[in-house]
Amino acid sequence: QVQLVESGGGAVQTGGSLRLSCAGSGYTFGSYAMAWFRQPPGKEREGVAGTDESGLTRYSDSVRLRFTVSRDNAKNTLDLQMSDLKPEDTAMYYCAARQKLQGQWWLLLQPDSYNYWGHGTQVTVSS
Repeated sequence: QVQLVESGGGAVQTGGSLRLSCAGSGYTFGSYAMAWFRQPPGKEREGVAGTDESGLTRYSDSVRLRFTVSRDNAKNTLDLQMSDLKPEDTAMYYCAARQKLQGQWWLLLQPDSYNYWGHGTQVTVSS
């Protein structure tokens, strides 16, 4: 049974930093593509950053150069280091997993392509 558990959310001021972590279990972590998504209040879920089974990473334009995604296949964890946070980064952040992309990199940040989801962790950035 696949389980994903996020941690590390919280409230920060503009310009601050947070580090989110996702612990995966119940599957072969290194064989799965993993990604972070977020859903602001009243808006659709959007891809933020992801990494596939080969180590390829992708970022949304809105977070590139501010966020860094990393995975530790030995510890079964996926992290998201967030810096220079802005009020528009306020959202519920979700970790997601899917079986290997096998080169289909365009699916890495598409929420509909993911089978497994965590319950989310809230990030609030105040101005």
